Amino acid sequence: MHPTTTVLKAHGLVFSHAPFPAPLLFDRLSFALAPGVTWLGGDESSGKTSLLWLLAGTVPAAQMRGDVHIQGVGLQDDRPAYRQQVAWLDPQGTAFDQQTARQVFAAPPPHHPPCHPGALQAHVAGLSLEPHLDKALFMLSSGTRRKVLLAAALAALAPVTLLDQPFMALDRPSIDYLLRFLDEASRHASRTWLVADYEAPPGISLSGTLVLQG
Repeated sequence: MHPTTTVLKAHGLVFSHAPFPAPLLFDRLSFALAPGVTWLGGDESSGKTSLLWLLAGTVPAAQMRGDVHIQGVGLQDDRPAYRQQVAWLDPQGTAFDQQTARQVFAAPPPHHPPCHPGALQAHVAGLSLEPHLDKALFMLSSGTRRKVLLAAALAALAPVTLLDQPFMALDRPSIDYLLRFLDEASRHASRTWLVADYEAPPGISLSGTLVLQG
């Protein structure tokens, strides 16, 4: 654990699914993420994915209050610079469905940090994606499609990486690969991974736990 170091700091987050004064999902939520792996837990509809959207900088300003800082860059102060420090590709989104895996890796969204070639090669091999590089995402199984987006996020080498139920629909070898990766990530001195899931990733030494109440 790295108790004296903070990678991401959120203060007074207020969020609604519609412009205010709609009902609030988060009301003055504050927390800090240390280097390593933090588990984001909570029951169905507690707001795990919504919090990832917010931390990724994709929530419209009209639906949030408060601020998030990564290495001194505030979401409210400089949204483009903030978003370049966060790796997150929504596994439930459809924006990439017409692109091949190779195209996703070569040209992630402008707001997203690019893939590091060496890291990408390792994740493509570790997740057994070589046979699928030239297939459009809509042609892939749910698990393989999720692995493409997971590899792109992990290969960005961003200060903050957000993972939404990363084990869902994965085959056993890919689950084992991801667990090995997170085990190594848990010891990183300057980057943080926030894993949103119903249960904490097994066998991983966590730097923190954040459980949302529904």
